[in-house]
Formats: sequence, C-alpha cells, structure tokens
Amino acid sequence: MSTPTYDVLIVGGGISGTALLYELARYTDLKAIGLVEKYDHVAIVNSHGRNNSQTIHCGDIETNYTLEKAKVTKRTAGMVVNFATKLAPEVRDKIVYKYPKMVLGVGETECEFLRERYIRFKELFPRMKLLERDDIAELEPKLVEGRRPEVPIVAMGSTDEYTAVNYTTLSEAFVEEGKKNAEEKGMTYDVHLSTAVERIEKDGDLFKIKTPNKGTLTARYVVVSAGGHSLLFAHQMGYGLDKSCLPMAGSFYFTPRVLNGKVYTVQNENLPFAAVHGDPDVLVEGKTRFGPTALMLPLLERYNNKTFIEFLKVLRLDRSVIKALWDLLKVRDIRRYIFRNFLFEVPWLRERLFLKDIQKIVPSLTVKEVSFAKGFGGVRPQLIDKQQKKLVMGEAKINPGTGIVFNMTPSPGGTSCLGNAEKDMYLAQEHLGFNIDKDAFERDLLKGEVPLTDLERPAASSLM
Repeated sequence: MSTPTYDVLIVGGGISGTALLYELARYTDLKAIGLVEKYDHVAIVNSHGRNNSQTIHCGDIETNYTLEKAKVTKRTAGMVVNFATKLAPEVRDKIVYKYPKMVLGVGETECEFLRERYIRFKELFPRMKLLERDDIAELEPKLVEGRRPEVPIVAMGSTDEYTAVNYTTLSEAFVEEGKKNAEEKGMTYDVHLSTAVERIEKDGDLFKIKTPNKGTLTARYVVVSAGGHSLLFAHQMGYGLDKSCLPMAGSFYFTPRVLNGKVYTVQNENLPFAAVHGDPDVLVEGKTRFGPTALMLPLLERYNNKTFIEFLKVLRLDRSVIKALWDLLKVRDIRRYIFRNFLFEVPWLRERLFLKDIQKIVPSLTVKEVSFAKGFGGVRPQLIDKQQKKLVMGEAKINPGTGIVFNMTPSPGGTSCLGNAEKDMYLAQEHLGFNIDKDAFERDLLKGEVPLTDLERPAASSLM
C-alpha cells in the first residue's frame, strides 16, 4: 500500500515527537500527518523512565532557573498536567504522580540563598512553602535524622502537586489521543514504528525521507526530534555545521525507600550540570533513586555502541570544539566535577564516592545501602557553538526556513514537550498556511496560563 505525501512528517518518536503529533492531530486542519520511529515502540530511548529523573520541572525547586525561565517552564509543565488529568483516571494514574517536593539548603550560605529565592518566587508559585527544620522533619524525616543540630537547614517546596511523570506512557497517550482526533476529522494519521531513517533530501517543494523498509516517504514539511541524531541529519543536509554535539550521560543509584518525595539540592552556579537529587522511582517500588552523575560519553545512545560512529560525525572535532572544552576544564569546579564523575563509573569505588554526595540529603545512609542502578541513565545531546566556542545550554533548534526543523532537547525537554511542540506547530503553520484552533488549545492545555506570544515563537528564518 502506497503512503501519501504528508503535510507534516515527524522523525523521532520520543516525548517531543509524539507531543507534536498529538497537537497537529488535535488542533489543526491538516490532511495528512505521520511519525517515523526506528524502534518498535515510542519513547524507549531517552524518554524512557529508566533514562531520566521522571520529573515535571516547574522551575520552583530547580535553583539554576531564573524567574523568567521558571515562568516559561511552569507554563509548559502545566500543559503536561492539564493534558494528563483530562484523561480517564486509570490512564492518568499511569502517567502523572503526586509526591511532595522540595529543594534543601544546608549551611548558612545555602539557607540564606533559599530564603531570598523564596521571597522572589513565591508569587509565581503560590503553593510553595518555606520549610524550617521541624517542617522538613515532618515531611522527610530522613533529612534530619543523623544530621548535626548545629548545621542549619531550610527548604522550599510543596506537597500537593503532580511532580513525577512516566514519559513513555505519556507518549503512548499522545499517540492514542492524536489517533482519535485524526479519525474524527478524516485525517491521515500514520505512525511508522521499526522504521529507521537513512537520509532526508530536499526535492523541489517536497522532502524525501529514505527508509530501508517503507521505501521513500514524502512530506511538505519535516520536524526532526531525534536527540543527538537530529544534528546528524542536519549536518547531512548542510545545516548547523557551526554546531557540535557532546553527549552527556547520566547515571543513578538506588537506596532503600528513604524519601517520601522529590528532594533537590542547591545548584552550584559554576556547574552546567544538574545537582544531585533523590526521587521516588515510578518504575521500581520500594526504592529511592539518587543522581544523576554526569559523564562525557562517545555515544548518541547510552546502551547502543553502534552510535559511536554517529557520535564522531556530530562531534566534528576541531580547534573550536577543543577550545570550548578547554575553557570548561579551566573552571576549577567543573574540572573537579568531571574527574570525580569519571570515578563514579568505577565499581566498588563509585558507591563510596557517591555516598558522600547523597549524605548531604540523607546523612544516615551507609555504603551498604547504596547500589549502582545498572541499566538506568540516558544521554543528553549537549551542543557546542563552534563560532562562540562555548556550550549551548538548554533546548536548541536549527531552523533554516526551508520547511525542515531540527530539535535537540536536553532537560527539561520532557517537561517542555507540549510547549516545544506548540512552537513547532506555529512554525509549520507559517510555512504551510493551515489553521490552528487556538481556543481549543488554550481550553485544553493552558487553563488560564499565558498564551505564547509572537515574540516567543522562533522566527522561520532563525538558526539557533
């Protein structure tokens, strides 16, 4: 059976790709949309619960977020919750979870920092509370147990919000709900699983997506949301050659269930990596998962050695990349962090080293209670801007304005999936000229949140 020429074809069936598929099916009058995923199931690489912290990031307890960034992240996080909570309870309860959450400050400096941050952020997060030692002990007893009384602690957090998410089941819901909407409209809606993309070529006004098992698929507009592979496809087409990719792998550790909810720590402003935190694991009962560590890994997928060659292609090692890496290593905190994280990969030694980090959260933990979470932890494509010779923090989008967009979405890409999809939907509209039901979008997903302004939407000709 021949496939149609798609109005929009999405490459990559992770949380970002499936979110866009849903939005196009639900809110547009397109005639034909499709998605291509090389694995036999959606969201089983970096979107899988084993490979991320399963967190709905709002910007309240992530201390590296500015107030402005927190406003944007809170909006996109609310979209995820609004989508999930409109589903039947038996579906919703497999997607989003309510746990207490807090960020813990230890010592005078961190405590003062959190008190000041609480004052600045409390208007944006009215449910957030400042928690003193007794409040902390009531919510998370293990944070106080065994801690020296002369060491000051304070926290800020909330107790009655959806804070955790299974991004695989969320992706499945996006696909299923999108299919329902497409069927109601008579829209062609194809999800091609177990279908790798070999090349993408521009042919006049159309794009040809070459696959080994489905032949050549054609589309008027293409969105590539395939992690580090997005940059690989961009480079193959001559786009984003000023960008290089440095994959960062995260590892985790399990302990017995010592926390009731999510406990974050204050971010070191000199480190572009997430500070250690502890979380309930929605996939593993009776355990607390701590992490992540961070390690530069020469693979685009953590447990797929075949992606080593692809890593070399997107690294594009030259003087600019070496200069960016050298500048990183010149920062003492980063240099020590990188060296320490290499040691976190050494059996026997890693549990003992990491214990010191997580005792900041739970002082009474012992090394016998800490075990390396084998098979857990994904890879995030950290971009390097070769012209500026520095890391590009957060999400990146390569949009040459020719009808194709390449997305690379490190954390909080999962939380921002519907917000990023919203931007891509408007970019596609700008190119193709279809209609978007903005009223339904706001009614379903925003629930009083501020709509995306034209200034926040990336311009069609932008190359970021």
